[in-house]
Amino acid sequence: MSDRPSTPILDKVRIPSDMKGLTDAQLRQLADELRAETISAVSETGGHLGAGLGVVELTVALHAVFDAPKDKIIWDVSHQCYPHKILTGRRDRIRTLRQKDGLSGFTKRSESPYDPFGAAHSSTSISAALGFAMAREMGGSTEQGLGDAVAVIGDGALSAGMAYEAMNNAGHEGKRLFVILNDNEMSIAPPVGAMSSYLSRLYAGAPMQELKAAAKSAVSYLPHPFQEGARRAKDLLKHVTVGGTLFEELGFSYIGPIDGHDMEQLLSVLRTVHARADEPILLHVITKKGKGYHPAENAADKGHATAKFDVITGKQAKAKSNAPSYTSVFAESLIKQAEADSRICAITAAMPDGTGLSKFMDRFASRCFDVGIAEQHAVTFAAGLAAGGMRPFCALYSTFLQRGYDQIVHDVAIQRLPVRFAIDRAGLVGADGATHAGSYDIAYLANLPGFVVMAASDEAELVRMVATAAAHDDGPIAFRFPRGEGVGVDIPEDAQPLEIGKGRMIQEGKGVAILSFGTRLQEVMAASEALAARGIVPTVADARFAKPLDRDMILKLAADHDALITVEEGAVGGFGSHVAQLLSDEGVFDAGLKYRSMVLPDIFIDQASPSQMYDVAGMNAEHIEAKVLDVMGVATLSQRA
Repeated sequence: MSDRPSTPILDKVRIPSDMKGLTDAQLRQLADELRAETISAVSETGGHLGAGLGVVELTVALHAVFDAPKDKIIWDVSHQCYPHKILTGRRDRIRTLRQKDGLSGFTKRSESPYDPFGAAHSSTSISAALGFAMAREMGGSTEQGLGDAVAVIGDGALSAGMAYEAMNNAGHEGKRLFVILNDNEMSIAPPVGAMSSYLSRLYAGAPMQELKAAAKSAVSYLPHPFQEGARRAKDLLKHVTVGGTLFEELGFSYIGPIDGHDMEQLLSVLRTVHARADEPILLHVITKKGKGYHPAENAADKGHATAKFDVITGKQAKAKSNAPSYTSVFAESLIKQAEADSRICAITAAMPDGTGLSKFMDRFASRCFDVGIAEQHAVTFAAGLAAGGMRPFCALYSTFLQRGYDQIVHDVAIQRLPVRFAIDRAGLVGADGATHAGSYDIAYLANLPGFVVMAASDEAELVRMVATAAAHDDGPIAFRFPRGEGVGVDIPEDAQPLEIGKGRMIQEGKGVAILSFGTRLQEVMAASEALAARGIVPTVADARFAKPLDRDMILKLAADHDALITVEEGAVGGFGSHVAQLLSDEGVFDAGLKYRSMVLPDIFIDQASPSQMYDVAGMNAEHIEAKVLDVMGVATLSQRA
């Protein structure tokens, strides 16, 4: 406690209503204390630091002017919500962020009435806010009542089409609605794209003329670093638009830009629009990601995601790696393939570092495309590249690939285009929780005709699967791999493509066979060792492919054993379901085979360490051991032991 910051005003604020009696000067001090408390908390837990620091003043101003939870403040992505959580009755738990049974790192409806809408994917806030606004207009209600709806969107989220779909709808409806564009230095500067050309256009039409003055929004009022970005955007604007901004064309009154770290400006503008608005308003606020903490401000990612760190130095307490990460193995393997094949190119959706493609981009800048937070576009763009004779690798997290599913079906699978999907963060990912878990891609890809679906059991297998995908031109192909380090196996220098639809035997045994798909193979082998101490030696196989299945191997396992157990890091409907369908079609169950599938349970699993999450899922080594004992009818022996 002695190392924690002094926060005399924040100590008196338990919920936002406690702020109503504070003077503007006290609100400014509250913001300073809130920033210090956020830094202190995240230093103990790790998490998304930079985004929250960038909206400290905005968070204080919003809660000072609006009346949450009656007014609905919706944070887009919501990785910037830590200061909001501190001000809304959760300060006493803020040091449990992203831990098992602790606070979520994102907004979560079940956690607090001050989180009216959960989020962890981008560009959803305006749609949700419009829903609240129209529910208010139609007489809907919530436990706290329905007041204003405020969407806070930024950090690149305007590169997603969903935001514009919502704005187009909101402009058509014409009802009172507030959209705060949180535009930080990273998103206003190139190479974000053409949208930057719009972000400094000043609203000039009646009847909101006074707001322009209230905002002090002329570029000369901005701090120097912001002036350059705003001037650049204004210069670009002259070349691409004639009369009115895009936002105004969509039906919004545009106000800004204003300095998002100037409490006087924020309070003045927010109070004015709160008192006078009767239509959709877009308030353009320029902020600095990582604001007020030098290590974050100076970091390349502005402190986007950190491990635990020392507050004084900013040095993060990251564990030493014993093996390369799966992501880095993928990136290096793809680079090697691209060196030998000029048709190989790569696409990511605003995650070049997270997917490892920043390394590929350094080596092959003209063959790597970051399309922004636009997974639907990424998939169809990749399909077009494939149709044009290229060999595209579309590298997305499993949870984000979900957003492009219609395009996967319609633009890729039906046309049988050879798009290669590199699916990172497969399985349970840890502190980001259910919103980021890669639980469903096996099921939603393996049901598509002509799709090849692979899962790497270790980093050597991942290298082989990259080679397999690179060589595969007969339709779409996907390979999945988890977050984190590999298992430390030797990586082949000259990896050869796998035979499509062929698995591999790992261990010969008898009685029961375990067929693993993905990196749970390590847990299967640990369970096998424990079973060997009981005199039980299971056969173990690595499926490699969920589609097409290795029919010969699976049917032989079924014929040679009394029981067959499948294990996968995915939801029901995936690999195990396809195996069961094969066994049923072949009449294997008529011969008395005992079949069990181990899949992720039919629940959303909250944040914890990956190992803890797999404990909840019942998919660690001890659970696999117990499943074998149960299917063999010796569970009681396990209990005695």
